[in-house]
Amino acid sequence: MYFCSMIKDLQIQVSPEEASKRALLLNIVAKKLQIEEVEITHLEILKRSTDARQKIVKINLKLRVCVSEKHVKEKENLPAYKDANGKEEIIIIGAGPAGLFAALKLLEKGKKPIVIERGKSVQERRKDIAKLTKEHIVNKDSNYCFGEGGAGTFSDGKLYTRSKKRGDVNKVLDVLIMHGATPEIRVDAHPHIGTNKLPQIIQKIRETILEYGGEILFNSRVTDIILKNNKVDGVKLLSDNTINSNKVILATGHSARDIFELLYKKEIEIQVKEFAIGVRVEHTQELIDQIQYKCEDRGEYLPPAPYSLAKQVNGRGVYSFCMCPGGIIAPCATSPGEVVTNGWSPSRRDFKTSNSGIVVELKLEDFVKYKEFGPLAGIQFQKEIEQKAWKLAGETQKVPAQRLVDFTNNKQSTDIPETSYFPGTTSTKLSEVLPDFINKNLQEGFKQFGKQMKGYLTNEAVIHAPESRTSSPVRIPRDKNTFQHPQIEGLFPCGEGAGYAGGIISAAIDGEKCAEKC
Repeated sequence: MYFCSMIKDLQIQVSPEEASKRALLLNIVAKKLQIEEVEITHLEILKRSTDARQKIVKINLKLRVCVSEKHVKEKENLPAYKDANGKEEIIIIGAGPAGLFAALKLLEKGKKPIVIERGKSVQERRKDIAKLTKEHIVNKDSNYCFGEGGAGTFSDGKLYTRSKKRGDVNKVLDVLIMHGATPEIRVDAHPHIGTNKLPQIIQKIRETILEYGGEILFNSRVTDIILKNNKVDGVKLLSDNTINSNKVILATGHSARDIFELLYKKEIEIQVKEFAIGVRVEHTQELIDQIQYKCEDRGEYLPPAPYSLAKQVNGRGVYSFCMCPGGIIAPCATSPGEVVTNGWSPSRRDFKTSNSGIVVELKLEDFVKYKEFGPLAGIQFQKEIEQKAWKLAGETQKVPAQRLVDFTNNKQSTDIPETSYFPGTTSTKLSEVLPDFINKNLQEGFKQFGKQMKGYLTNEAVIHAPESRTSSPVRIPRDKNTFQHPQIEGLFPCGEGAGYAGGIISAAIDGEKCAEKC
């Protein structure tokens, strides 16, 4: 950011080429301000978004222009971390975005974070993900969901959030930039880091935590939370080691079923929560571009087109989730004997396929059948679907799949074209995987999406099932003022796993807020 005595903030709409070429942009701005180009001493794009509503696609830009004045770089308002050696120790369970940003916030406060992560470091995680993808071997502690950086590290790195009232989004973005993310994430309306770049950023965050005296313990699964008189006293690890602290931030992520089960067993209140389940659909990126941009070829200046869809079907929301332009579908099981899908894109979003979760809203009454499981009813609902998919896929990580139009007609596909899902597919009527009400709502939802996006409902598209880890199936209650569990002093439920976030940014913000209360 810069400042000067004559600043003009402009909102303009230009062609994709004009937005991409500085010389063209300078010329447009000069004409707009009725000045000579040489009078512009600084031109900065503050925000950028694509407007594809009309036949000719335009780029919306918010610009900051300095005119005929020397510009000076503004002092960056970055966090000031303090040496935490010998200071109060606070345990953080989980090294996802909530846990890592909680650790950074504790360093700002001069307190020592001890981050306990069941999985491995970024580098070591790669090996287990490769085994999952190529050999169908699931490591229940190291996979797409568990390990340094959490689910987001190898799952796209989308940074868009609607949770702007919850905290300072720009601060989170600035911390990511400070650790190696491109400054473009401050500019784009839907910022995205990319699965290929996020691991290096996570590693640098780890280095910051260690540099200022924090600790990170990998391969350390928490098996118990030690309590004394309803107060936290520490945690016990699978290794039988004990770490003592009277404050624990619980930032485990949405798939830490063993932690939810532990809390339930210890009679620490948790609550069943509504979430969504469905499928992941894959089209060619070329087709999505043609539909969204209304042209045969998007050209070199437009990004791969995304889409966002939502309809009400039989009183339930059916909607797109985690749409990945130029991306692939990945196997995201966290235990043997289950199949789970998710999607991701590299930073350039340059794969030939695009995919999106298409999911159906669940309601608490859907879990009545599982009432014997108490607050774990939603987890059991998930498990049955994921385990059924595994059996139908021949007890492998192949995914049950069906061509899109065949699915809407409840017809088994005679063949499945090659998709980006590397472990492979097995042709299945997905009505055998999904509960009847989810199946029927998806069928109707896809038909309505096909009317909204002409060409979307095609038998060249393939759906993969299930997409079942959209958000946490439980909520861990906390006091709105202290952020502590109402029963347990010193226990701070946090982030997506506790039911208070829904992505990298909102989880990071929630991690900071919990740490602020410690």
